[in-house]
Amino acid sequence: MIKKIVIFLQMIKFEHTVFALPFAFMGALLGSEAINHELPSWEQIGWVLLAMFGARSAAMGLNRLIDRVSDAKNPRTANRAIPAGLLKIGEVVLFVIASFVLLFWAAAELHPLALKLLPIAVIMLVLYSYTKRFTWLCHVVLGLTIALAPLGGWAAVTGQVDWTAMVFFATITFWIAGFDIIYACQDVEFDTKEGLYSIPVRIGVAKSLKIAQAFHIITALGFIGLLLMTDLGGWYIAGMVIAYLILFYEHHIVSPGDLSRLQTAFFTMNGVLSIVVFSFTLIDLVVRHY
Repeated sequence: MIKKIVIFLQMIKFEHTVFALPFAFMGALLGSEAINHELPSWEQIGWVLLAMFGARSAAMGLNRLIDRVSDAKNPRTANRAIPAGLLKIGEVVLFVIASFVLLFWAAAELHPLALKLLPIAVIMLVLYSYTKRFTWLCHVVLGLTIALAPLGGWAAVTGQVDWTAMVFFATITFWIAGFDIIYACQDVEFDTKEGLYSIPVRIGVAKSLKIAQAFHIITALGFIGLLLMTDLGGWYIAGMVIAYLILFYEHHIVSPGDLSRLQTAFFTMNGVLSIVVFSFTLIDLVVRHY
């Protein structure tokens, strides 16, 4: 039983939850501070956590089901749970259904707006896995999908979505899309052979890395926008500066001629960035309240 649970966690890349979860919490923090002038309750944070786990588990499970044939052909992904025979298709289908049930349950325990917006999230979660089959903008769709986490966190505790929330949403959209473009550079040959779409396939690795840089400049501007639109102060600024250094380093270690440190740029750097920005935002708000 434990072994099976570990396989499921490996299938959904549980450790990658660190990309979106801190920003979902940050959305809840900023929204509650802006609208209610207080920090969200522990109960609200708990339901946001469960909603995030359900959404991400459902999305990754669907992605693995939809991509199982191409995953089996790609040497980089052939050892994933389904093509490797570690999980049966029926097991993954049940896992996806259970994950969606968890998502709906958690959303129902938060503000009614969260439940009303849920169909949009479900559509995006399902749509993303198919976009690489018909559009090179699949990276942007992924960004829009994952950026629903901070937007959802905001709406879940406030019952509304304002311009500050939308700036946060756009900031995370371009952050995700930018590093997904970098990640896609390693699969250019395979994707081209299989007729799959991506920005690196369309314009090449060199130009794609430039696009990723441009996207992350927008992200950097978005963090400044949040500073100007909220009451965040010195601690947030410190975290923002660290995030800028991380983004700079991420692009510094990856080049068209050397993708050997791509995994570091994709996984380690972006995981650290999300934790840093959330942590310094939390400190900023806690210091103000206590």
